[in-house]
Amino acid sequence: MTLMNIGQAARATGVSAKMIRHYEEVGLIPPASRTDAGYRQFAEADVHTLRFVRHARDLGFSIAEIGELVGLWQDRQRPSRQVKALAQAHIHELRRKAQELLAMTATLEHLVHCCHGDDRPDCPILESLAAAGPAGPAPRSHGRTLPRRATKPRAA
Repeated sequence: MTLMNIGQAARATGVSAKMIRHYEEVGLIPPASRTDAGYRQFAEADVHTLRFVRHARDLGFSIAEIGELVGLWQDRQRPSRQVKALAQAHIHELRRKAQELLAMTATLEHLVHCCHGDDRPDCPILESLAAAGPAGPAPRSHGRTLPRRATKPRAA
């Protein structure tokens, strides 16, 4: 059985040594065996699990979801419906995030369209950012020039 040090495992999996240590710390991979000097050693099974984790991360699964997926992957008695349900929930979350990104893009496109981008100091982009409070973004102006807000300096 060939063992790899952390650098070799990192190169073989495309996962940085720092992330390998993190995945070990959070329990996504089992603790690596150690040399007498304390260096980590990874078996082929560990490398295979790291590749699985990297691929799941590439698909946007969270650390918690990956932990669940690793457990399901290693349990040969698991029903596939559990895996499918987890993947479907992730698809739903990805679609929700995609909609949020599209909404942000539309808002920014609108603000960029409203900004003259010249030597004047008026800037609807900055005004909109300044108007956003803790409740979320300021309402869109829908093509109208955004009102200029007077601001008072805050006392220190």
